[in-house]
Amino acid sequence: MSESLVRLKDVEVSFASGGIKKTEKQVLKGVSFDIKPGEILGLAGESGSGKTTIAKVILKMVDIKAGSMERTTNHPQMIFQDPYGSLNPAYNISWIMQEPLRMSTKLNAAQRQEKVIGMLKEVGLDETYMERKPGELSGGQRQRICIGTALMREPRLLIADEPVSALDVTVASQVLALLKRLHEEKNISILFISHDLRTMYNFCDRIMILREGRIIEEGAPKELYKNPKEEYTKLLLASAGI
Repeated sequence: MSESLVRLKDVEVSFASGGIKKTEKQVLKGVSFDIKPGEILGLAGESGSGKTTIAKVILKMVDIKAGSMERTTNHPQMIFQDPYGSLNPAYNISWIMQEPLRMSTKLNAAQRQEKVIGMLKEVGLDETYMERKPGELSGGQRQRICIGTALMREPRLLIADEPVSALDVTVASQVLALLKRLHEEKNISILFISHDLRTMYNFCDRIMILREGRIIEEGAPKELYKNPKEEYTKLLLASAGI
């Protein structure tokens, strides 16, 4: 699996549905793609198309019915749509950001705190935020904390699932600029999951279009947006005003 951090080949995933007479609903149907080092790969599609299930496959959170998923990177990290819901409201920011280090390193409390201070600076905040709790922060500040926490274990891959859809336009732009800067400085790969094709155009190196569990089209943004081959892609672009 040279030159790829993640590779999915003909992946199929099904979930049981229904009551007593359970049936299987196939969510992913022969999905194949790879994520290269340092790449921002966009995954676009309507709600229910299977985008989040793909993320869970990469994180090994769901079982694959058929096909394979190979990963050369350990501990890929997730950034969620709702920054408040993904932060424990009972603890302060220092405790939250130290948690990945408590779980995976032998650093002492002073060393962990030093790491947190450094990461806060990297995401555009200062050490005064350490004693605050999530409820005391704005949506944009909470998402910066989520990004910083995801980076504490120095992952090579981030999975960003609609990371700015809960933010207003100005704050969303600032968070995207932060992700882009961190991507460039750390050479981190990002799987950017979104329904917002306008945002993806300037953010992603490559974009895949997912429909009903199948990747129906992919390519560089300029080519995909100017010369879409699939009618579904044309409809998505039109609905985004592109």
